[in-house]
Amino acid sequence: MKLVVILSRVPFPVEKGDKLRAYHQLRCLSENHELHLICLNDTPLHPDAVFELKKYCKTVNIFDLNPFGLFFNLVWAFITGRPIQIGYFHRFGVKKQIEELIEELEPDHLYCQLSRTAEYGCDIPISKTIDYQDVFSIGLKRRLNELPFWKRIFFRIEYERMAQYEETIYHLFDHHTIISKADRDLLPFYEKDAVVLIPNGVDFNFFVPDKEAAKRYDLVFTGNMAYPPNIMAVEYLVKKILPLVWEKRPSTNLLIAGTTPHSRVRILSESRILVTGWLKDIRPAYTASRIFIAPMQIGTGLQNKLLEAMAMQLPCITSILANESLQAKADIDVLVADTPLIYAQHIIFLLNNEEKAAKLAKNGYHFVKSNYDWEAATAILSHLIEE
Repeated sequence: MKLVVILSRVPFPVEKGDKLRAYHQLRCLSENHELHLICLNDTPLHPDAVFELKKYCKTVNIFDLNPFGLFFNLVWAFITGRPIQIGYFHRFGVKKQIEELIEELEPDHLYCQLSRTAEYGCDIPISKTIDYQDVFSIGLKRRLNELPFWKRIFFRIEYERMAQYEETIYHLFDHHTIISKADRDLLPFYEKDAVVLIPNGVDFNFFVPDKEAAKRYDLVFTGNMAYPPNIMAVEYLVKKILPLVWEKRPSTNLLIAGTTPHSRVRILSESRILVTGWLKDIRPAYTASRIFIAPMQIGTGLQNKLLEAMAMQLPCITSILANESLQAKADIDVLVADTPLIYAQHIIFLLNNEEKAAKLAKNGYHFVKSNYDWEAATAILSHLIEE
C-alpha cells in the first residue's frame, strides 16, 4: 500500500518519545508499504535527518511552522474552542499545501501520529488512522495540583478542551491506536474499547548489555529533561528520596542524562549528582550505572526509558503509575514504590544485594524481550491499515 504519514516533529534524532515511536514504525512499515512522510517542524533541522528518513520513506516532506503565524493560530484555537497546543501546530497555509500534496500522491491510507496532526488529515477523503499514543488530556489534568493558581486556571481550560478534542477526532478517523491499555482506559469517550493497542518496542540490536563496563554511578535517570513529568520525577528523587538513602549510604551518587535539561534540573547538580545534558549515545549512561530509577509522579504513556534500561539488563525501580502502562510483575520484573521511604528501601536493598539485583535485571530483560518488540507491534498497525 501507499501510505502518507503525518508527524508533528521530524523523527530524527530520536531523543523524544514520539520521535522514537515514529522512527521505528516507519522503519518497520517500510518493509511492506511505500511511505511518503510529511513532518511539521519548528526547530533547526538536523543535517542528517532527511538522509536517515529516506532510508525508509520514498519522499520526505518537511513543512516549517512559521513563528509569525503563531499568534493568529493561537487566537483561532481559543475562539474555536480548540486546545492551545492544537493551535500551536496548526497553520492554514501549511494545511492547504499538505492537502494538495496528498491529492497529488493519491495514497491508499493516511496515518496521523498524535492529536496535534489531526487538523491536517481529518478532511482528507480516504481511509485514515489516528495514533493517540497516550492521553494528553489526562497528562494535563495530572499536572493541575502541582501548578500555581494562575497557571492552574489555564491548564484546567486546556484539559477540558483537550478531552473534548480527543473525543471529536475519534469520529473523524476510521482507525484509532494507543500505546497501552492503561492509557486506553483513560480516554474520555465511550467508544474507547475500539481503540487498538499498539505498544512501543526496544531495538535489541542497539540496546545490548555490557557486563564488562565499569559502574561509576549507583543510580541513573534518563529522558527529555525539559519534559515536565521528567523534571518533577528527578526533583522528587533528589529532594525526597535521596536524603533518606544518604542517611544509610552517604556515597550514593546519581546520573541524570537527557536532552535539554531545564533550569530546575540543572540546579540539582552537586558533588554526588551529575547532570549531563544531551548525549549522542545514551547507552553509556546505562552501562555505567547499577540501578535505573524512574519515580514518575505525573504523565501518561509508556516510559521508553524503562524499556531501554531493562533491555540493558539494569535492575529497575519505578512508580505504580508508570508500571500501569508497563505491566511488569512487581517484585519480579521491576520494583515499584509509592512513597520516598519505599523507594529508598528498594535502592539500598539492591545496592547491598548484587545477586538479587542481577536476578531482577535478568527477569526485567526477559519481560521486555517477550512483550516489547517493534516488529511485532508494528505488524498489528500494518494489519489495521490494510483492513
